[in-house]
Amino acid sequence: MGGHRDASAAVGSSRLPVLSRLTSYACLGTSMSLVGCYVALTKPLAVIFPLFLLAWLRFGIGGLAMLCWLRKPANEPPLTARVRTLIFLESFLGNFLFTLCMISGVRLTGAVAAGVILSFIPAAIALMSRVFLKEDISGRVWVAVACGVIGIGLLSLGGDHVVTDTRQPSSHVWLGNLLLFGAVCCEASYAVIGKKLTAVLSPRRISAVINLWGFVLTTPAGLYAAWHFDFLAVDLGIWVLLVFYGLAASVWTVWLWMTGLRGVPASRAGVFTVMLPVSAALVGVVILGESLSGLQWLAFVLALAGLLLATLPSRRLGSA
Repeated sequence: MGGHRDASAAVGSSRLPVLSRLTSYACLGTSMSLVGCYVALTKPLAVIFPLFLLAWLRFGIGGLAMLCWLRKPANEPPLTARVRTLIFLESFLGNFLFTLCMISGVRLTGAVAAGVILSFIPAAIALMSRVFLKEDISGRVWVAVACGVIGIGLLSLGGDHVVTDTRQPSSHVWLGNLLLFGAVCCEASYAVIGKKLTAVLSPRRISAVINLWGFVLTTPAGLYAAWHFDFLAVDLGIWVLLVFYGLAASVWTVWLWMTGLRGVPASRAGVFTVMLPVSAALVGVVILGESLSGLQWLAFVLALAGLLLATLPSRRLGSA
């Protein structure tokens, strides 16, 4: 059931009207830009809240905001065992495991290694889309992926990064790199599985259900951390930041990403993940007062060139 509809969606997406295609691009770009923004602006949260408590509160805030989205629409077909499995994997890989791999990997290696390894997310999405979704990937999209990988690699290597824990022995670096590679695979799986889910479920329903699974998965450790945490010591500004993080991470970015995936092949959507580190860096410059080197400006040019290659319409409709 799902395979035929997924293939039809992937092929038919290249024949969408221009307005619909541009709307999908806008949703994907805005989603990844928001991810970069809240990553840059919510660093104090990771210092104050334990990892599992922060994740639990995030899913809890998102769940409250999406309570009405959990209700099954009248026109939604019954969920098969395969779809239920995909929903669980979408939350487990894309929400739960990605966060653990990312934070643990950075602690064992450092920000430079994280930036370089995570720059392979667009390529990983393209490869998984080819293998699991059987999507045809044009040469132009591969060039766009390469631009994104090179650009984000330069952005990572050209900045002033700080290793999060210099006390880690060098023998643990390989484990940190392995965890970061796991984060890349989790994010790529999130994009590919999301493409399959959009063929049978609405973006709102997907966002609400995978958030519910994330809440369930983090509840045991989250409750334990909450029991030992002094909530009264947290300032009002941090609570406001936490609400923004919960809404952005669990509601806005997921809904925008799933909405965009409905009209764009997963391989092309993966190119938009370059907006995550790009937007994070821009927030650092505009809001946090940081500066960019010439190498980092070159990274921005390459990343944007990749986006243009992947999104501009080709002469022959459907060839891109």
